[in-house]
Amino acid sequence: MTKIIVTGAESSGKTTICKGLSNYYNIPFSEEYSRIYLNTLQRDYNQADLIEIAKGQLKSNQENQICDTDLITIKIWSKYKYGNCNNWILEQIEKQKTENRFYLLCKPDIPWKSDPLRENPTNREELFEIYKKELDRLSHNYFIIEGENRFKKSLAKIVDLII
Repeated sequence: MTKIIVTGAESSGKTTICKGLSNYYNIPFSEEYSRIYLNTLQRDYNQADLIEIAKGQLKSNQENQICDTDLITIKIWSKYKYGNCNNWILEQIEKQKTENRFYLLCKPDIPWKSDPLRENPTNREELFEIYKKELDRLSHNYFIIEGENRFKKSLAKIVDLII
């Protein structure tokens, strides 16, 4: 079974694509765990919280074929915001290199939508390039989703990968 991970910078259509694929195939998807975690936190998050978010995301992703982000997002965010990343997260990402994965990398070429959990409206293109370099570095197969009709483009790219 191929795991489909929808990834990319904030407000680039990831969740909308995941919900569409989930509905189309009538299978559940793994939600972005950081939203679940941060919505229950009674304080501002810090770097130590990222390990808990990573553990929750990993568990959720193991249970589903379609995933709204993965540990790569947590690594990128940790390095971008804090300058480093917890070794456990890095080790898990390395272990995943042998898994059958396909990434839909969402380009941030759609309008930004404000959200209390979003922090970066002005540097989405910079983050997109970081995602692209990381997927290349890890040698993961991916396809860039851009422009209009994102769901149809996603569906066309993964139609033979969903069981």
